[in-house]
Amino acid sequence: MKAFVTGGAGFIGSNLVDRLLQRGYTVTVYDNLSTGQLRFLESAKAQPRFRFIEGDILDAERLTGALAEHDIVFHLSANADVRFGTQHPRRDLDQNTIGTWNVLEAMRAHGIERVAFSSTGSVYGESEVVPTPENAPFPVQTSLYGASKLAGEALISAYCEGYGMQAFIFRFVSILGERYTHGHVFDFYKQLLAHPDHLNVLGDGHQKKSYLHVQDCVDAILVAVERASQRVNIFNLGTDEFVEVNDSIATIVEALKLSPNLNYSGGERGWIGDSPLIYLDCKRMRSLGWQPRYAIRDGLRATLTWLQQNDWILTRRD
Repeated sequence: MKAFVTGGAGFIGSNLVDRLLQRGYTVTVYDNLSTGQLRFLESAKAQPRFRFIEGDILDAERLTGALAEHDIVFHLSANADVRFGTQHPRRDLDQNTIGTWNVLEAMRAHGIERVAFSSTGSVYGESEVVPTPENAPFPVQTSLYGASKLAGEALISAYCEGYGMQAFIFRFVSILGERYTHGHVFDFYKQLLAHPDHLNVLGDGHQKKSYLHVQDCVDAILVAVERASQRVNIFNLGTDEFVEVNDSIATIVEALKLSPNLNYSGGERGWIGDSPLIYLDCKRMRSLGWQPRYAIRDGLRATLTWLQQNDWILTRRD
């Protein structure tokens, strides 16, 4: 089985690549290295069944050439910057929507019929149904990131109907774990290294979030592509719990043995598109036999440990 992984040098992508290789796949990573790290692919590069191509999904000609002779596409390449989306609105459209269309067109050119897509729980906006199932009514979109991912989902679904493709769409909560390069644990840890006596918190600290460890995320992706059989398969991915941002802070500062003063700003939303509550119903994914192994607090501690052991990531180029 030959797998093509866009964004395969990134956080989730590189962990998926390692697991695909372990399962005997031949793997091609296609990544422009804007946020991905070649260091994440060191073990993969030692495998004869691995190939890396530096390229951008907005380069349709290069993408189409690279995609030849593959059986399945894991499309993880994206702009995941929710917080600053309103400062560069074209970026979400280009990288998350048009880039997805380019991937689908490249697949169509080569007759590739299976695609796994990393979407987001942000497509639910501020849902009134909690825990939120996959068939919840969609409210007003609250972030350009969520809107662009939902547009990508729609394109994928239409291509499945129009061209006989099969899709596996994953609506993630925030992912934690090794090779984590952005998010609240990263931001809080970096702040506390610079000023251990105080921590600036966007929002009021009562935002309720669900998190999933990256290995549990990869487990779910692999289970779905091996067991799900519908033409369009949509799955929420998360744990059956949530924590407040203040709970996350308590776990982090306890591990670091610090007692910083907390400075809050922004009210119940830390930024435009920040949902005060993210908690997904994951029964559909669990029905395939998947079960997360990490509780949220275990994932937080594991992420912090990885950051402490890999301080080079704190000064990486973006």
